[in-house]
Amino acid sequence: MGGCHSCFAIIRSAPYMHRNMSNTALMPIPGHSDPVPVPRDITPREDGRIDLIGLPKKRIAELFAEAGLDAKQAKLRAKQVYHWLYHRGATGFDAMTDIAKTMRPWLTERFVIGRPEVVEAQHSTDGTRKWLLRTADNHDFEMVFIPDADRGTLCVSSQVGCTLNCRFCHTGTMRLVRNLTPGEIVGQVMLARDALGEWPKGRMDFADNAGSDDAGSDDEAETEYTADGRLLTNIVMMGMGEPLYNFDNVRDALKLVMDGDGLALSKRRITLSTSGVVPMMERCGEEIGVNLAVSLHAVTKDVRDDIVPINRKFGIEELLAACAAYPGASNARRITFEYVMLKDKNDSDEDAHELVRLIKHYKLPAKVNLIPFNPWPGAPYECSDPDRIRRFSNIVFEAGISAPVRTPRGRDIDAACGQLKTAAEKKSRAELDRLYAEKQAALG
Repeated sequence: MGGCHSCFAIIRSAPYMHRNMSNTALMPIPGHSDPVPVPRDITPREDGRIDLIGLPKKRIAELFAEAGLDAKQAKLRAKQVYHWLYHRGATGFDAMTDIAKTMRPWLTERFVIGRPEVVEAQHSTDGTRKWLLRTADNHDFEMVFIPDADRGTLCVSSQVGCTLNCRFCHTGTMRLVRNLTPGEIVGQVMLARDALGEWPKGRMDFADNAGSDDAGSDDEAETEYTADGRLLTNIVMMGMGEPLYNFDNVRDALKLVMDGDGLALSKRRITLSTSGVVPMMERCGEEIGVNLAVSLHAVTKDVRDDIVPINRKFGIEELLAACAAYPGASNARRITFEYVMLKDKNDSDEDAHELVRLIKHYKLPAKVNLIPFNPWPGAPYECSDPDRIRRFSNIVFEAGISAPVRTPRGRDIDAACGQLKTAAEKKSRAELDRLYAEKQAALG
C-alpha cells in the first residue's frame, strides 16, 4: 500500500477522457529508492465512447459541448448527469429520469458509466470485506472495507502493484504495473456504496456469496454498523500502491469524493497514507487537504533503510520536518504514524523512547498506530510478542502520545495490514475467469 499502511496490503493521466488504457507493460522503475512511475496516456475505448466516471462536472460539460450540445444545454446536462452519477449511483443513462427520453440514447451512444469489474468478493469472520477488482485492460487490484461500531472504513488502492519494496509488506513483493486513473480510484468508493446498498436504491450482490449458506446474513450484519446513517463513513488511501507517486490522479479522484455535489464526504473523514514521498507532502496538504498518515516503522536510519527502502532517498529527519510543515496539522488534526511491530527489529524499549524523542523534537501533533505484523508466506519477520507490544505502547503513552495497538482485521482473507497482494497471483487467470463467469450467470 502507500507504504504498507494500516489498512490492508499493508494496497498523470492525459487530458481527462476515460479509464480504459491500452495493454500496459510494466512501468520502468529507476530504482528501489526512487520509484517514479511514468505517466501514461489514456487510450480511447474500442467503441469510441468516453467513460464519465472520474471526470469533474466542468469536463463533462466540455465533452457534451464537443459532442454537439450548445454551451447552455451542455452545462445543464452535465449538472444533471453528475448528480445521477455521484448522488444516485446510476450505472446507465436510462435511469436518469429528469433527462428527456430522446436525450438518453444520444448519451448512451457517446458515453459510458464505468465501474471496475468485481472478480471476487470475500467476507472475513470479523466482518471485514475484500474485493478483487479488474480494470478495463485486465489488471487486478484490491479494496477492503472494515466495519466498526462507530464507523465503516474503505481502504482504497492507488496503483496496480507497488514499487516501494518494503520488506514486511506482501504488496511490496509485487511489481508495479501502472497507476490507477481517477475513475478507477473513485470507482472503488462507488462500488462500495453499491455493495452496501447506500444509494437510494439497488445493491450489488457479492461475487462469491451467491448461493452460499450465509448469503442471507448480509443485511443482518450491515444493520449492526451505523454512523451518521451510513455504513461507509471514512476513506483511507492505504490500499495497493503509494498514493503520492500517483498524486494527480489521487487528487482528482478525492476532489470528486469531497465535492458537496459529488460523493460529499468530508475531508476530515479521509486519510492519505504515504511511506514518505517528501517532495509531494506539502502539495498533498495544500491541494487535497486530507488527514496525513505516515508509514514510519522504524526510528533509526539503518533499520528504516532496510525495511522501508524509500528512506535511502528521503531520510527520517527530512520526513519528520515535512510532517511538521504539513498544512493543516494541529492537535485537532494529528498526523498518524504507522508502526508495524517486528520482533527483535524495531520493538525495543530504546526504539520506543527514540520515537517519543523524535515526535517531541519536531513538535509534531501526532498519534502512533502500533500494528502487529501480519504474517504471509515467505515473510522475513515475525510479529513482536504481545507483552513487548504492550510495553512499547505504554512507553509512548506515558510520554503523552496516543499509541493504540491496532486489532488485526481480515487476516483470514489476507486483507490485513501488509497482506494485500492480488489473488490473481494465487489463482490462475482461467480460474478467475471461470469464477467471474459464474458470478455473471448467478446475477442473470
